[in-house]
Amino acid sequence: MKYSFFLLLFLSIHVYAQKVEVLLIGVSHNYSTYAPQDFSGIHDKIRKFKPTAFFGEFLSKEDEPLLMDYWCKSDNIKRLEFLKKNRNIATAKLPGTIDSLTELSLKNPKDYRIKTDLAHAYYLNQDVSNGHFQFWQVYDHLRQTPDVELENYVNKILSPRLDVTGRSMKRLKTSEYAYIAFPMMLEMKIRELLPMDCQDYDLNWIAASIAFHTKFKTYRADTAATYAKELIALMIKRDQGFGKSAEVEKNSRKVTEWLNTDEASGIFASGDFYFPAMYDLINFPKEEMLSQIHWWLMRNKVMCENVVNRARASGATKVVVIAGANHRKYMQDIFKTMPSVTVKNINEVQ
Repeated sequence: MKYSFFLLLFLSIHVYAQKVEVLLIGVSHNYSTYAPQDFSGIHDKIRKFKPTAFFGEFLSKEDEPLLMDYWCKSDNIKRLEFLKKNRNIATAKLPGTIDSLTELSLKNPKDYRIKTDLAHAYYLNQDVSNGHFQFWQVYDHLRQTPDVELENYVNKILSPRLDVTGRSMKRLKTSEYAYIAFPMMLEMKIRELLPMDCQDYDLNWIAASIAFHTKFKTYRADTAATYAKELIALMIKRDQGFGKSAEVEKNSRKVTEWLNTDEASGIFASGDFYFPAMYDLINFPKEEMLSQIHWWLMRNKVMCENVVNRARASGATKVVVIAGANHRKYMQDIFKTMPSVTVKNINEVQ
């Protein structure tokens, strides 16, 4: 009994103390409107880093069923419904089905019908990150090697033309996963994308945002107020930042590198949070703004905790974290406060 207790204590201490090295990449969720992109520098840095795990902005299959509502819940439910109509698999059988299909796929890596079936099973198991990974492999193969028979099978089983909103198969095709995470995972033989997202506070965030913007609309409209001149100057500064972002997206072949700069972080933060210089203007809806910031920080905090806890649970010591550009600075600051965790963004590594 004493031996078991001390063994458990040792294992707990070991897991907690396990060092985790994070390579953080702030990204766009949609590269389709940008100038043609060159991701080779990012790919080279990932290769040199030699990660054993990748994390993406998805909910875990355990968390997804527990959340009754968040920004893309209805889209996920719609996907589940049509995939079940296409071919249903009993929930109790899904883990075994996924294991069997994974084994078959490893034995037959060029069989894209098996990958289609595996994507379908992952989606039914509410593991969207890995449903997407398998679907992307099929999509990328068809893009390079057209195959009408395979395409018809994909349409029959996955109905990608119906999945067009939220974190959809459509969005996936021009996303950070299609250009950064999945090609590198495939090259490095990393089989699954680990989830890190948290949507527990999404409804709080939405309520805080509505409360702020309702008051701010009236506040901004008062052009005769004593604060009006200063507010107008800050709004012009905000618009200039958006203009700089649009210019980079239009002309740069390395948008992702720019997304990981302090300049970009400030511009993106101003989209939701404007500027701290505004908060002390007379009658500014500061309480509502601080509520927005609170819920945003809470989400980012849990995302960082999910990365570290799941990395340690899986034994991964070097991980790549792919997150929307407006998360990058917040997550990097949070990771820096966590024991036995080191973090660098993609621009800080050679």
